[in-house]
Amino acid sequence: MTNDRPSPPRRAVVLIVDDEAAVRDVLALGLGRHFDTEGARSTNEADLMLATREFDVIVCDHLMPEEEGLPFLIRARKRFPKVQRILLTGYMNPELLSRSTELAGLAGVLMKPVATEELVELIRMVLPR
Repeated sequence: MTNDRPSPPRRAVVLIVDDEAAVRDVLALGLGRHFDTEGARSTNEADLMLATREFDVIVCDHLMPEEEGLPFLIRARKRFPKVQRILLTGYMNPELLSRSTELAGLAGVLMKPVATEELVELIRMVLPR
């Protein structure tokens, strides 16, 4: 006897890149109710994770010690063009925001501190249906 029930839909996988563990943990907790999440402490760690696992969305902080988020997201766009990219920043700079969206093909830029509900809504909007 075969089981003809359809398998449950695959949950989207979100990579959270932030050098602050508390921010990663809060975002993972909030997003984890809706998506699978993985966290990276740096862009170097995120590069390794992207090479070994398929992600649907990258949520990345802009200001980090080793490398800023924007150059990482530009690189991610070239290597993984189907992965949606969202930049988080604590600094309101209209020129940076405009340039970032164009250069990295961003799905969105959100100001920190970000409300988890706002991030969930943006991720849902950019995921293919």
